[in-house]
Amino acid sequence: MALMDFIKKQFIDIIQWTETGDGTLAWRFPMADMEIQNGGSLTVRESQVAVFVNEGKVADVFGPGMYKLTTQTLPVLTYLKNWDKLFESPFKSDVYFFSTRQQVDQKWGTPQPITIRDKDFGAVRLRAFGNYSFRIGDAKLFHTEISGTRDIYSVADLDGQLRGLVLQNISNAIASSGVPFLDLAANQIQFAQALAAQLVPEFEKIGIKLENITVQNVSLPEELQKILDQKIGMGMVGNDMGKFMQYQTAQAIPKFAEGAAGGGGIAGDAMGLGAGVALGQVLAQNLAQGLSPNAAAQAAATQQQPAVAVVSPTDVMTTLEKLGELKTKGILTQEEFDAKKVELLKKLV
Repeated sequence: MALMDFIKKQFIDIIQWTETGDGTLAWRFPMADMEIQNGGSLTVRESQVAVFVNEGKVADVFGPGMYKLTTQTLPVLTYLKNWDKLFESPFKSDVYFFSTRQQVDQKWGTPQPITIRDKDFGAVRLRAFGNYSFRIGDAKLFHTEISGTRDIYSVADLDGQLRGLVLQNISNAIASSGVPFLDLAANQIQFAQALAAQLVPEFEKIGIKLENITVQNVSLPEELQKILDQKIGMGMVGNDMGKFMQYQTAQAIPKFAEGAAGGGGIAGDAMGLGAGVALGQVLAQNLAQGLSPNAAAQAAATQQQPAVAVVSPTDVMTTLEKLGELKTKGILTQEEFDAKKVELLKKLV
């Protein structure tokens, strides 16, 4: 009877896995009641790893290649079983295949704004998204920590876990980098590098190797975005104070024009052009004096000079409005009004 049972058994001669490209990370070879024939072959293709598990313990790990299953190729399994027949009879063991190719274009993002702490701005709320790629780096660790005895384990099964690790470590990445948040936000490559440095050891804990991560967009609160835009504009002019003041004046003139738009016509011209130019010149002079090595001496000399009367933009605007009324009533001609306008605007600069 025992002989008949032995003859009826089904033996496995070839163990292999042909991936279907459906995002499978781990696949259990279907054993059922079959046993592996002594001297059978194991084929592991490139971008694959095979793991033999016996009685719940990982016995051996095989990289790409073709193997004849004997005591020479399964020494650890031999030790666990402690068989005296040296595999002369068939044996049974679970075989798991793992895909080690890169899993590319995996998405990550912040479903809700997350709060981070920055040394310059305190608490900052941001949104960000990008993509990353990974592969199984340690099949044995991945089996024991993640996939276990499941018949199939896919990229989709792991997606939520990896996304959570990315979001969990964004704040830690910025804090550990020591780089101000605005610099990271303006340089997304630097942001990605800081995030990768934080994530690599976290992924390794579950047998995953992070190959690459990108930050494609960082959305900031509106007030912080304005500061970032100004910082980028200042970076474009560098340390040239003349260019810096030109940039500041160009930013200020539209605001003056908008502020004076309610006055309309001549008043808007005076405030939008004259006041804007005057402000730019005053700021440029003050900054130039402050940055000069002899700033103190120049300031003292300026104080000794007689005061020069300064005409305020408000006075100029009021005068121009009155002159405009006289022109409307026919008391002043257009030529007389234009001449007075030029004279008044010169006093601003």
